[in-house]
Parts: sequence; C-alpha cells; structure tokens
Amino acid sequence: MTELATTQNNSLVTPGFSSLAGFETLQRMAHLFNESTLVPKQFQGKQNFGNCVIALNMAQRLNADPLMVMQNLYVVYGNPSWSSKFLIAMFNQCGRFSSIHYDEVGKPGTDGWGCRAWAVEIATGERVEGPVITIGIAKKEGWYDKSGSKWQTMPQQMLRYRAAAWFIRTTAPELSMGLPTRDEAIDIGSETLGVEEAQEAMDQEIAAQANKTPLPIDVRKDVPQDIPATAATKQPEPERVQGPTF
Repeated sequence: MTELATTQNNSLVTPGFSSLAGFETLQRMAHLFNESTLVPKQFQGKQNFGNCVIALNMAQRLNADPLMVMQNLYVVYGNPSWSSKFLIAMFNQCGRFSSIHYDEVGKPGTDGWGCRAWAVEIATGERVEGPVITIGIAKKEGWYDKSGSKWQTMPQQMLRYRAAAWFIRTTAPELSMGLPTRDEAIDIGSETLGVEEAQEAMDQEIAAQANKTPLPIDVRKDVPQDIPATAATKQPEPERVQGPTF
C-alpha cells in the first residue's frame, strides 16, 4: 500500500515552477528534448537547456504539445515570437470561438486592399471582428518596402497573417502570451532589438569612434595674416637712461 501510494503521488506531480517536485520533473522532460535533434537549434545542447525548460512551461500553460511549441517558437532580434500558423491553430482549437474567417476589403493591387479577421463566440453566438489591415497601412508602417519583404510577393497571405495576429491579440491575448508573430518581429525590425544586441551595437560604435585618428590642428589657419600691429600689440621700446654731463 505504501508503494502504491507513492506511485500515485508521483503521478499527480505537475511539471512547472510551483513546487520542487514539479520543477525537477520539468527539468527531466527538458533534458529529453535538449538532447534530441528533432527540435530547432535554439533548444539543443547544454547552453540552450534553459530555453527548453521555458518552452515546456509555455506548452503546459497553453495546453499544447511541447514539440509543436518548440518548432513554432522563433527568436528574432533576441526576442521570442510565434509563427503565424501556430497562433491561428491555437485560436481555432481553443474551443471558445469558431475557426477564424476572413473578409477582404478594397480593390486588389491598391493601397485600400485589405483584410479583416473574424470569428463567432460559441457561448454567445456573437460575431467578433478584428481591425482591418490594408496595404496602405503596411506601407506607412514600413513593412512593405523592407528588403526581402514578402508583402510584395505574397500580399494576400501577409494580409491574412497580420489580420489574424491583430485579431487574436485583441480578442484572446492569453493565447499569444504577449508575444508577437515572427512576421511582425521581422517587419518591426530594430525596434525589437534585445538589450544585449543594443548594448553590443553601442559598444561597437564607441570603439569605432575611439579608434579614429584625430585630424592635426593648425592653430595658424584661423589667425589672419594681414592684421597690422597696433599700439597695444607693439612691444614697448626700452627706456633710455640719461647719463651725467661732463
């Protein structure tokens, strides 16, 4: 009976940070993923063991498969972000809303062309809508003209991804856990720089300025050469001493 009770107690341990037993269980699970080659590079190796632990905790909070979370969690400019497909899938499977639908507005090929994401709340039957995202907004925010931007090659897909991300963040923010999508992080660019990256960039700039050779200063270049001497600038003549008269 004692062994059975011990086994039952162990089976009730929930991996997480709330208890020592839960934290130990979480680390054991992380060790398994950390040594796997099926997870992305940012979760492999001893140096990334902490990333594994955090990803497992996020999977538990989202009630999602740990491997799926790791495969859809990206690091952009030092900050974590979700793939748009994963965020949409989480919303569709949460059970509180219907699947996401999209309404297009405006004429394709113009700045007014856009998309709105919406869904129906199951409990109330109410249609919930997100903000409209247009090509004009993408241009004003600087997303459209960035180097390598997919807004120019696949605008309809990007409109849907961005409309869904904004809709989820305003309707069910707990699903995104406060993280942007990978596409958003790339579009925003340097504004998502982490503290370490920003400090490194500043140190490089300071070093570059410090290593510059100062230009020689010619003190004569600012002094006019044709200024006549004045009484104030003339050296006084030595005073003549009158000797005795014989």
